[in-house]
Amino acid sequence: MKRWLPTQAWAFGFCLFLTGCLGRAGYETPAPGPSPAPEPSPACHLRLKTLGYTIQIGAFSRQDFAVRLEKKLKHQGLDAFYFLHDDGLYKVRTGNYQNYANARSVAQSLRSRGTIEEFFIVRPEDYSVARAPVSDCRPLREEIIRTANRFIGVPYQWGGESVEEGFDCSGLTMVVYRLNGLDLPRVSYHQFDAGRPVSAGELRKGDLVFFATRARNRVSHVGIYLGGGHFIHAPRRGDKVKVSNLSSGYYAERFMGGRTYL
Repeated sequence: MKRWLPTQAWAFGFCLFLTGCLGRAGYETPAPGPSPAPEPSPACHLRLKTLGYTIQIGAFSRQDFAVRLEKKLKHQGLDAFYFLHDDGLYKVRTGNYQNYANARSVAQSLRSRGTIEEFFIVRPEDYSVARAPVSDCRPLREEIIRTANRFIGVPYQWGGESVEEGFDCSGLTMVVYRLNGLDLPRVSYHQFDAGRPVSAGELRKGDLVFFATRARNRVSHVGIYLGGGHFIHAPRRGDKVKVSNLSSGYYAERFMGGRTYL
């Protein structure tokens, strides 16, 4: 039996060590295979104009105060809507101006006439649509859902709009989209025309779903799709904003289709 001298044993062990290190460093081991390609993100193709500078007014604990201010602004020919803010207070926004100077000029004029008191100018970059990456619209869709959920349980009181135009329900969808910087039309059938058609199986969070609740084959009701077959909507004047199921008999029979704007 051959015996190893101490120097020979040390040299042999060092070679094994070196070989192992080189193998671990990638010099003698085969290169790893290609990593699986990441799932492509759905790009945002906005079908709506984005909002410019908007005037925000008021901070009311009572909903009827915000409704009253909304009506006052509308009587002066201004496009206005109220909403429930993250802080739990009702506020009003009006206007859509190309630059800060124009928005501030209108706000100061309203204040000088005693129509409003303090105001805040909302800039285009303040909206979630401005922060959403064009390569992935999922964050914007999540923001739309987060905004819509804020209104669950709120008794909607719209400021004098015709119920025949379906503004109770479309007012909710309009406000949710505008709070995220997307200039969605006011009336349900205009919203229907502005979007790209999607089938029930293609619906994604933040899309709108439309129904014919008054006349056959005529859009008169709209809600915001939440995912999982559910949508949020304002069912009727004086009712509270709630979540319903697309598969329920009433809405399934009257479903007119979905529309996406992203």
